[in-house]
Amino acid sequence: MTAADLPAVEAIAAQVHPGYPEEAAIFAERLRLYPPGCRVFAPDGAAVLAYLVSHPWHLLQPPPLDSLLGALPDLPSTYYIHDLALLPQTRGSGAARAVVQALAEHALASGMSNMSLVAVNASTGFWERNGFAVHHEPALAAKLRSYDAAAQLMIRRLG
Repeated sequence: MTAADLPAVEAIAAQVHPGYPEEAAIFAERLRLYPPGCRVFAPDGAAVLAYLVSHPWHLLQPPPLDSLLGALPDLPSTYYIHDLALLPQTRGSGAARAVVQALAEHALASGMSNMSLVAVNASTGFWERNGFAVHHEPALAAKLRSYDAAAQLMIRRLG
C-alpha cells in the first residue's frame, strides 16, 4: 500500500464495512507507522480490490475503533490485524487466505508468537479457518461491544 492507494482503501472500507466507519486519518496513520503491515490487492496493476491494515501491538488490548494510535509499542506482544476488506468480486479467490498466511510468516519472522484481531461482520468462521480461535476475556466485553454486539477477540498462535 502507498499513499496513492488510500482513496481506494477508503472507498472499499465504506462499501465493505459501512457499520464500522473510520476516518481517513486512521488508514494514513497505520500506513505511516507500519508500512509492511499495510497491503493492497490489485492484480496485474488493475484497480485495488482488497486491502489489509496490520501492525505490532499489545495482546488483549485491541485499539478502539476509529482511533489514532499515536505510536507503536516498543515491546509489542502481538501482531494485530486491524482490518482486512475484500470487494465482493474478490471473495472466494483465495486472496484473503494467502495474505493471512503471508502475515503469519511476517509476524513470526518479526519475533511475534501470536496474531490477534477483533472479528466483526460475522467473520469468525473465516478467521477460524485461518487458524484463529475466539479468546474470551471478560475484561474486554465492553470494548468489544463498542465494535458490535457479536464482536469477538481472536488469537492465532504462531510457531
